[in-house]
Amino acid sequence: MRYSLFNLVKNAFSGHQRWPEAWRSPPPKPTYDVIIIGGGGHGLAAAYYLAKLHGIRNVAVLEKGWIGGGNTGRNTTIVRSNYLLEPNAHFYEHSLKLWEGLSSDLNFNVMFSQRGIYNLVHFDSQVDAVRCRGNAMRMNGIDAVWVTREQLRARIPLLDVSANTRLPIQGALLQPRGGTARHDAVAWGFARGADSHGVDIIENCEVTGIVRDRGRVTGVETTRGHIGAAKIGIAVAGNSSRVASMAGVRLPIESHLLQAMVTEPVKPCIDQVVSSGATHTYISQTDKGEILIGGDIEFYNSYAQRGNPPTIEHVLQGAVTLFPFLSRLRLMRTWGGIMDMTMDGSPIIGKLPLDGLYMSGGWCYGGFKATPASGWCLAHTIATGAPHPLNAAFTLERFHSGHVIDERGVGATPKNH
Repeated sequence: MRYSLFNLVKNAFSGHQRWPEAWRSPPPKPTYDVIIIGGGGHGLAAAYYLAKLHGIRNVAVLEKGWIGGGNTGRNTTIVRSNYLLEPNAHFYEHSLKLWEGLSSDLNFNVMFSQRGIYNLVHFDSQVDAVRCRGNAMRMNGIDAVWVTREQLRARIPLLDVSANTRLPIQGALLQPRGGTARHDAVAWGFARGADSHGVDIIENCEVTGIVRDRGRVTGVETTRGHIGAAKIGIAVAGNSSRVASMAGVRLPIESHLLQAMVTEPVKPCIDQVVSSGATHTYISQTDKGEILIGGDIEFYNSYAQRGNPPTIEHVLQGAVTLFPFLSRLRLMRTWGGIMDMTMDGSPIIGKLPLDGLYMSGGWCYGGFKATPASGWCLAHTIATGAPHPLNAAFTLERFHSGHVIDERGVGATPKNH
């Protein structure tokens, strides 16, 4: 502890000139066993588990910008496993269990806070739906608790549970083990962990083409030259369709903009994550004291990363309906995250119709919370050539065969879906 404090003070006085790098910055090799396109949480997690669990260390993670500069740093950091359908329930519960041991596994504090997630219900039909989901969760061994209006009044004093509000609250489904994590710490932790196992992390290296020969991948073209590989994994969040098209693969995905924003910092006042499907709003408080507000998607396709006034206004109306005190706070900044929206609301994790090409994408609203399990399953599939039972249902082929996973627990669905 003294040594760490001494180093902190020493580097502060030196202007951080001698601060050690958390991971190497090597030049790209001519060839690798595996290339992972995308240096966000999912891509870094896949590289980490490939090296740690499967012994495949000749791996490169190619990131067009900087580590954590994409959607990993543009989300609302919520972690949960409160899903209805079994494929999603088992997958996200596995992810939640990985989250619970992630700081220890990576030897890096990802600031995972299991503060509990309350899904508010406003209508009789919602009560029936969330009770059904809660019962399904408990049958799958996942924690779920029904919370009454009176209990909400005691637990979340600033929440408006009166009968006079625009959307009176009848109760909530609580997952006590849900919570939040620090998004940049997750990216840094996986990057540091992958690097320690010999993975090359190559920033400012944009993939411009996927090279194919006789029905299989042989490498990629990048802004830093050609790099060969027999296996390629795609983990690029809202740009999955763009990258897959480089290999001639068309995905059943639309990219939409999801809004988020924060207020000025205030003293701790919301100790939970509070979500309302009726208002398309979810709220938590960051470690800096900001009130973090997530909201609805723009219902047009976009690769933008900015907020738009009409949707921001709609989201804030919902937030103020739930927590009237928010009307007195200043809004500090807004941003948008690009959402890969599949046609059934569930992800694609597995092989693509080109030998050696794999992907993890189509996360809709579930990308951040899936980070560890997404990387874990993608690594297993790349290493073994076959899906793990946890991602066996999340194939691209399900859209051809009709075995879709129409999960209503993912959040709002675009109108044109």
